[in-house]
Amino acid sequence: MKNRSWYLSIFTIFIGLSVIFYYIQILLFHNTHETFFLFFQDLSFVPIDVLLVTFFLDRLMKKREKQAFLNKLNMVIGVFFNDIGIDFIKKCNNILKDADAINSSLQITANWTDKDFASVKKNLALTPNHLAPDTKNLESLQNFLQTKKESLLALLANPNLLEHDEFTNLLWAVFHLADELSQRENFTALPQTDIDHLKVDIHRAYKLVIIEWVSYIKHLKRDYPYLFSVAIRTNPFNPDAKVVI
Repeated sequence: MKNRSWYLSIFTIFIGLSVIFYYIQILLFHNTHETFFLFFQDLSFVPIDVLLVTFFLDRLMKKREKQAFLNKLNMVIGVFFNDIGIDFIKKCNNILKDADAINSSLQITANWTDKDFASVKKNLALTPNHLAPDTKNLESLQNFLQTKKESLLALLANPNLLEHDEFTNLLWAVFHLADELSQRENFTALPQTDIDHLKVDIHRAYKLVIIEWVSYIKHLKRDYPYLFSVAIRTNPFNPDAKVVI
């Protein structure tokens, strides 16, 4: 109510000022006809002014706000990969039966174009489940994700991520996998049906993580070349990657 009263007061003041100025103009120049002519001429430009402000300036401001928001969001995504994502990818790579096939498709370089990134993301979305986890791999993944549960919960609680469905789905997939693994006390006597179930959960999370990783690397290449340089020198899909130049 206070805000509405404040707007009404401002509206009344400015309308009153306009009336006063037009009245003074009539008193000084005694030309009512020209005053009203200029008034309606100015009034005819109001729709154009509204059009310019609403459809152009407003859209420009929203575009800039969206870009600023995406930059902040990518900072959060960067925190995820630095803290969880990269190590998660490496652990899942150890479970793959065909690691060489995925590794060869993700040798990202500075020459990659938007078309290259789009193509590899499309292919990754169709990646079949070629995981072969053993007891050692599952225990390692369980222990790793158990130490990262608080970080995952903190990321899920971030309201900004509600605007990024793909990344939110990724977090839920990883969190679900962590929860599934934590429920198993021993991996040595699991029936094949349960191992197959875990393979599906691991594959779901792994696929979402690497697709988002590709999008994140694309963002770094476009906006932060120095961070992109570090990312490709620590590429988890390049066994020969070295951070030292």
